[in-house]
This record gives sequence, structure tokens and C-alpha cells, in this order.
Amino acid sequence: MSSPGWQLDRVAATQAFDVLRSAACVCFPTHQNVDVDGLSSALAMLDGLRRRGGNGFVLISDGRFPRYLSFLPGSEDVVIYSKDDLPDYDMLCLVDCSDQRRLGKFYTDDPSRIDGNTPIVNIDHHVTNDRYGVVNIVEPRAAAAAEIVADILDVWGIDFDVPLAQLLLAGIYGDTLGLRTDNTTARTMRTAADLVDAGADPSRIVDALFQIKPASAVCLWARALDGVSWQGSLIWTEVSRKLLADCNADASEAENLVNFISGTEGSTMAAILYENESGWRVSMRTPNPKVDVAAIAAHFGGGGHPKAAGVQITGGIAERDEFLRRASELAEAQAAS
Repeated sequence: MSSPGWQLDRVAATQAFDVLRSAACVCFPTHQNVDVDGLSSALAMLDGLRRRGGNGFVLISDGRFPRYLSFLPGSEDVVIYSKDDLPDYDMLCLVDCSDQRRLGKFYTDDPSRIDGNTPIVNIDHHVTNDRYGVVNIVEPRAAAAAEIVADILDVWGIDFDVPLAQLLLAGIYGDTLGLRTDNTTARTMRTAADLVDAGADPSRIVDALFQIKPASAVCLWARALDGVSWQGSLIWTEVSRKLLADCNADASEAENLVNFISGTEGSTMAAILYENESGWRVSMRTPNPKVDVAAIAAHFGGGGHPKAAGVQITGGIAERDEFLRRASELAEAQAAS
């Protein structure tokens, strides 16, 4: 699947296969708060590896499987950390993970899991990725990790059947909001078209990601929108644990809310703050061409893409409010430059 634009490092793709194939069992842990690109790309890599004689499993590393991702082929076989027995493994493959520490409880319960003793193959498209693997395939110009994985599996000589094509197109659609983000290129669209030719069904993916929703999600959005506030030109709202309990909702059901409010007139940046055990996980977006939320996130120890990034804020209300104040200042300074 070769098109003008960025080009896959085919030597690295072959090296990744050789390294992964040498393992007795590869663990594919997803990043915390896994999204469709993170899970579908890992499932696709596992499928390709198994077809070439390798072995492994996909791990939901924070123990929370988003219900809306159950439409992905192979998702019924994932291992859920702290709920299922963790199989033995001798290699890690991290896909769509800018920082190897973004593995939820899989990391925090035992940081030695990523200390380098277990080899890591690193496949990602975040500009903030620090190339932490023994093999690194990092292409920030790719719109989704699934776009990179499609090329890797092509190099491996994998035939794209309907389930595999569906996985990869879902990852691309998820990270590009249905081929609508500004990092969607002609190359991205050509890859998507190739996957449709292989049997992927865009309408089913659009329904699962953007149309069909549980009543709990409607409750969650209504309450979260009612709580929208401003800090300067930063528009934000909070998804508290109480709100999730009141709506019987999963935090993943609010993931697209930040994209919805980021288009609000007068805003330079949007943020959704998800309350957790140590403070808040923050999801950030911007429609402003001058604002780089990855740079703002990095100021607080986070990372991501120029238009979509995230960070963990540790502490209480004072730390939350200081984050909002400083993030707003940084966004407004960038917008004015």
C-alpha cells in the first residue's frame, strides 16, 4: 500500500517481523484509556504475526475494556489486565503508545515490566514518541497507527481479508473522525480505499464509532455539557466519577465530547477532565492552526499530536485550577504569535 507522502521504513518493518517472530509469546499491551486506533492496530499486528507463525495476545493494560469497541474483529479474545490471568510473555509490542509508561496498571503495578529487560517493538505516530524500542517505527505524518500497520503487514506479505481490513479501516476512521481531521492526507485516503477494496465496510464503522450510542452516553453528554466552563479562551468540562456512576456510563462514552466542544466560537483550546484516583486525565483539542496542544501537554509531562493531546494532572482542585489557568495562558500566547 504505497502512496506519495511519508514512506514506511521497510528495513525496520522487516526487522520488526524478525524480532517479533523470534519470541515465544508477544504481549501487545494497549495504552491506557484505549481508543479504536490503539486496539484495532494491536489486533491487526497480532493477526499478521500469527499468520506468519508467531504467537501472542492483546492486553487491555488498564483493565477497562470500552464497550463501544466490541464490534472490532478479535476483540472478544483480548486479555483484560487484573481480570484475566496474564499469560507468560517474553516480548512486548507497543502500538499507538507515545510513552511506554502509558500502560495503566500494567506499568504502575510493576514498572520493571518496561525497564528494558523485556525487548520492546515500538510502532507509533505521535510526534512526542521518544523511540524507546529495540525496533522503532515511528511516523508522525501518519494520520493513525493503523495507517502504519497496514503498510507493515503489506511488507510482511499478509493478505488483507475482510476482518483485517475492517480492523485497520476502523483505526484510521477513529483517529481521523471519518477522514475529516487536518492530518488526513491523500495517502491516508488511498490506504482507506485499498481497505474498502479488501472488504472493509465503512458504514458499519461509522455507525459503531459515531452514530449508535447507549442511553448512558446521552445522559453523560447532557450532564457534561451542562457543566461546560471557560478559563480565558479555554473551554472545558469535567467527567467526574460520580457523574459516571449516576449515568451508569463508561468514561470512553465521553471521548468524542472534546471534539464537539473544540469547535466552539471564541475558544483556542478545549479540554475534558476525567476524574481518576490521582487527579484528572485531561484530553485536549484545538481547531486553531497556531495552537499546538502537544507542546502544551508536554509542559505538564504529557504528549500527543499538535491538534490532539493528553496529560495526567495529579492533585486536587488547586492543582486542577492551576493547570487550567496555565494551559489557557499557553494556548492564548501561541494563538497570538
